[in-house]
Amino acid sequence: MLDSDPRTRARSARAASLTLSAPLDRMADAPLPVQLAAQIRDAIDRAVLRPGESVPATRELGRQLGVARGVVVAAYEQLIAEGYLSAGHGRGTTVHPELRQAMPPAPAARIPAQEPRPVRSAAGSSRLAPRLPGPLAPGMPISDAVDRPAWRAAWRTAAARAHLAAPELGDPRLRAEIAEHLRRMRGTARDADDVIVTAGAREGLGLVLTALGTTRGRALAVGVEDPGYPSLRGVAARHGAQVFALPADSDGLDTARLPEGVLDLVIVTPSHQYPLGGSLPLARRRELLDWARRRGVVIVEDDYDSELRHSGSPLPTLAALDDPVAGAVVLLGTFSQTIAPALSAGFLLGPAGLRRVIEPVREELGGPVSTVVQTALAEFLATGELRRHTARMRRRYAIRRELVGERLAGIPGVRVRPTHGGLHAVIELGASAGGGNGRPRRCAGSSRPDSAAPPSNATGSDGTEPRACPEPVVRPRRSTGS
Repeated sequence: MLDSDPRTRARSARAASLTLSAPLDRMADAPLPVQLAAQIRDAIDRAVLRPGESVPATRELGRQLGVARGVVVAAYEQLIAEGYLSAGHGRGTTVHPELRQAMPPAPAARIPAQEPRPVRSAAGSSRLAPRLPGPLAPGMPISDAVDRPAWRAAWRTAAARAHLAAPELGDPRLRAEIAEHLRRMRGTARDADDVIVTAGAREGLGLVLTALGTTRGRALAVGVEDPGYPSLRGVAARHGAQVFALPADSDGLDTARLPEGVLDLVIVTPSHQYPLGGSLPLARRRELLDWARRRGVVIVEDDYDSELRHSGSPLPTLAALDDPVAGAVVLLGTFSQTIAPALSAGFLLGPAGLRRVIEPVREELGGPVSTVVQTALAEFLATGELRRHTARMRRRYAIRRELVGERLAGIPGVRVRPTHGGLHAVIELGASAGGGNGRPRRCAGSSRPDSAAPPSNATGSDGTEPRACPEPVVRPRRSTGS
């Protein structure tokens, strides 16, 4: 018989699912075995069943279709005779492995606007190239260094909880561990209830923008540092926000030039400004907080790599100075830089007032991070291994940065800008490397034909190059490179 072997019955659980395109008709002129054979033949021709795949056992398929097992046996025997199926002792019935598809599957529909650019391989054939970072792409961590016994043990523990669903705001244990981590590493003492688990900084910003957008009834006005991190600027633009460029200097955001009555939200990197590397002084931090409270502006603190300082301890967050109940600062954290981007996990820390707006949106949209990932992270944090791993990586990144400085030292017109941490280096070329104020002030949308071109380090990873402003900007101008 076709499936009398116990091993064949065991393999039936792994057989390809067979869904008929139409039910078997007992009133039709064609016998049931002929109808069934025709539908299986059609499924093979359409590549629904593929060469080498097992088909359901005769008893199981007969039970599914509500017909006698003999009907299925007769259909299978006919298809074996035709060469569509193959049967053998101990291996069950399969689609014939050498069978060519009579009708190749149609190519997937193309959307011209989204079509990736084909590139040539070494052999000259055309293929679709994934968007992989280049060898000198900034912000790429050493991701394989985390593969140590504590990391593997955390994932073994997490695998046992794969069947459980985490609450929308995040696993309670992970939220508590993140709060403890912020207290130890960033001098920010907040309750676990202030933490919401996210899929990273961009997803967290999208959550904040969605929540605030429901309260404004209009497009949000978002201020970004100029120069600044292009990724989050793009997230704001994708959410329909109007993006404005705010001047930044070697100390970070220039709080003396903040606008009045324009913005709903400001994205800042106070602990390690991107890309210039400055840390916002305490006086500017307090000035920023006072301005935000007066104007009702939400401050989004992008804490993208602040724990990776090469010298000294990581600086306290801006959120540490904020009111935990009526404050204005939402801290975005990510594990992409300290562990690996593929983890796609992070967190949001917000005061109670803002969380009342954000939490209902998260509960409606659902949590984006699986229970397995959250449990593994909670285990990893609880053992203290993340702090030890971060300390090891800080030493490795410091060595890399020293090597960059050594290799470029003495080259005319080249200067490595001083910075205290992070995963990138700013290299000034030409006139900007020879001293003076370091680089021209940038603003977006300048229409002056004689505007100076930005230095080489001013180009963002999104390819935008905001023009330089020949004169100081008092009010932010809308960014065209968002």
